[in-house]
Amino acid sequence: MDVALADVRSRLQELDVAVVHVGIFDLNGTFRERRFRLDKLAAAYGERATFVNVLPHWDMAERVFGAGPFVGEELRFDAGSIRRYPFEAGAAVLVADFAGPSAALSPRAALERQVVKARDQGFEVRAGYEFEFHVLAEDGGALRDKGFADPRPFAVENRCWAGESAAIHAEFVAGLEAVLRAGDIDPVSLGLELGPGCFEATLQAGSPVRAADDAAFFKAFTKAYCRRRQLTASFMAQLDSTFAGLSGHLHLSLMDAGTGADLFPAAAEPEGMSETFRSFVAGIVAVAPQAMAMSHPNVNSYRRHAAGNWAPKSASWGPENYAAAVRVVTRPAGRCRLEYRLPGSDTNPYLTLAFALAAGLWGIDQGLTLPPPLAAGGPDEMPADATALPQTLGEAARAFRSSEISRELFGDAFVDHLSRAQGVEDQALRRDVGAAERARYMEVV
Repeated sequence: MDVALADVRSRLQELDVAVVHVGIFDLNGTFRERRFRLDKLAAAYGERATFVNVLPHWDMAERVFGAGPFVGEELRFDAGSIRRYPFEAGAAVLVADFAGPSAALSPRAALERQVVKARDQGFEVRAGYEFEFHVLAEDGGALRDKGFADPRPFAVENRCWAGESAAIHAEFVAGLEAVLRAGDIDPVSLGLELGPGCFEATLQAGSPVRAADDAAFFKAFTKAYCRRRQLTASFMAQLDSTFAGLSGHLHLSLMDAGTGADLFPAAAEPEGMSETFRSFVAGIVAVAPQAMAMSHPNVNSYRRHAAGNWAPKSASWGPENYAAAVRVVTRPAGRCRLEYRLPGSDTNPYLTLAFALAAGLWGIDQGLTLPPPLAAGGPDEMPADATALPQTLGEAARAFRSSEISRELFGDAFVDHLSRAQGVEDQALRRDVGAAERARYMEVV
């Protein structure tokens, strides 16, 4: 709920908060914040709160792309975003966003617009994320000293879901859970996953904007928790060829806004899916190849889809099929949902959820029918008639820019801006050559 700064300050006072961290989530999901004593907040922002509108125009190396002028642009504050800050007693977090022209470029605002659209159509949305991440036994200084080469994992003996691994690292996991809970994030599960240094967290589902906030702060708090212990948490989709690819999956369900009834399950229908559910999934499958830019933000995002990784290779769907881009879960009926399995753990949760919701609602509006489900279940399954996915960031950016459906769903300003930002990111690494590439070609060509 957007409210005036004075009302936000009153709400924070009710929580007995002395310090507030006020910030904006940028295009890459980073929380750009300033810390204030609560009694100084009004003086700092005044009656008309502003912040420089350069944030939408920073690339991942914090270099500006595009022309200015960059000026102070009016802000709005979301009282519903207030949560405790887990690294400082008596402190809270407050999410702000631009209220002027830059609102058209904001990831969080893009999601808010889709939530409004869903409500206007009589739908309520429930969403939640799960993330895999790697923990390295090195801090930022050590990684920089060796040029980020040969990352050394924490929990080197870990085997997927092994009880002894859980026991060995119980203090680390319990400590992280305590920090997350202190930041008003309540994981459903948290533990070790596939291979050395790999962990996984499933977050509690809830309202869509709050779920995306939880996901974004989960990543930020986890990285901070690890660095405070001379470790590094990495959410790169593919850290190295010797590491498992990392997922950032979205779970989503749709309810009737008036009655609260779940609109996805239908036991008597094929695969237990209602027509609403089938059209919603059909929309995601149809639009995904044109809009992977929404969920795959950088060059590394696409390495996770290489052969051998358990990541979908096509725009596909299937009941309980972990190799499909959209896994459909219909039983039990009370947990009926879709799982969008294309994104890696590097995804911006606001944009991924905005995409899935927009594409699904478009599928309902168009009355789309589902193609046949993915029949097999291997990690490299690619049906002959399946629509191929973009293989690189540049290809995805061009597909997004030229997609009339994406422009219809997200607006010209947003599509042009995101595709431009990703084109800049793609070009930034065009001339970069790594050790594996030199080893493969230097003595041969």
